Amino acid sequence: MSQKKPAPIEGLVFDMDGLLVDSEKIVQRSWEHVGKILGYPDIGSHIYHTIGMNVVGREEYFRKHIAEDFPMEKFTAMTRQKFHEIVDTEGLDIKPGAKELLLFAKERGLKMGLATSSRRQHAQENLTRLGIFGYFDGVVCGDMVTRSKPDPEIYEKACRIIGTRPENTIALEDAPSGIQSAYGAGMRPIMIPDMVEPAEETRKLIWHRFDTLFDVIKLLEHILL
Repeated sequence: MSQKKPAPIEGLVFDMDGLLVDSEKIVQRSWEHVGKILGYPDIGSHIYHTIGMNVVGREEYFRKHIAEDFPMEKFTAMTRQKFHEIVDTEGLDIKPGAKELLLFAKERGLKMGLATSSRRQHAQENLTRLGIFGYFDGVVCGDMVTRSKPDPEIYEKACRIIGTRPENTIALEDAPSGIQSAYGAGMRPIMIPDMVEPAEETRKLIWHRFDTLFDVIKLLEHILL
């Protein structure tokens, strides 16, 4: 009896912050700076619990765990300004292997999508700054969905936009909530941890766990033979 061949890979869908762009630590610094001004000095530590959430999800989290009257609009505006100040002064780094993987996938004819909880303006600015925005066949951002990760909506929408079947599409993530989202969408989740290592519950959902995106190129070279 012949073994069933695994479904072919049609495309890749990428998270952005912490996966393509080394931005999560800058976000944390901006939270800490603004938190001290607004009277929430320990807010930077909460990023570990909110990685992958869009602004709506984070507001719900802050109101539940920090203060019911948390000033989300003011906090968002101030942290956004601080983020840009840091990036303008220190620059924004692309994660190791990101550009190489995008180029490899493009040369192999794979469809590529972006599924980020960041707002579209923020995502486009950062990826354009790094010279990689043009690689994507479709982009879904946090302000383009009604439910944030770990809900599968954002990955389901990304697959529809780039025209790939979820079971034939790899999702690349650095956060547990993103892994849950991609798994729920029926995709093949790969985790490259940034600030949070996967717990046992998350590990059960992961297809592969790698240290860098260079490892994904090696995997694809083997799969696409």
